[in-house]
Amino acid sequence: MVKSTTTTSSTAKDAQALFHSLRSSYVATPTNLKIIDLYVLFAIFTALIQICYMAIVGSFPFNSFLSGVLSCVGTAVLAVCLRIQVNKENKEFKDLAPERAFADFVLCNLVLHLVIMNFLG
Repeated sequence: MVKSTTTTSSTAKDAQALFHSLRSSYVATPTNLKIIDLYVLFAIFTALIQICYMAIVGSFPFNSFLSGVLSCVGTAVLAVCLRIQVNKENKEFKDLAPERAFADFVLCNLVLHLVIMNFLG
């Protein structure tokens, strides 16, 4: 019995240390990346709200439900791509200007939402 208690406390300490490490490294993240992170969380949260609404009310216009969820998920994926391209620590995109990355993000979002509007019918 003593081993399981020490294992549990050791796991809790490891999780706490990991959380503290992640939090301290995230504090050093630039503000523009934090804003993109909030946008990604907002898009995923909106998709989850739509899924919960569909589960409670029903999915009569199923195309509308799919369009809404795919729009949110697609926007989140594009925002993650923007975050990767804008991150200064990423050496792969060091020659890419942040304005160009943002222009790509806007253009891809435009194409995504045109496809979504077409899917609505």
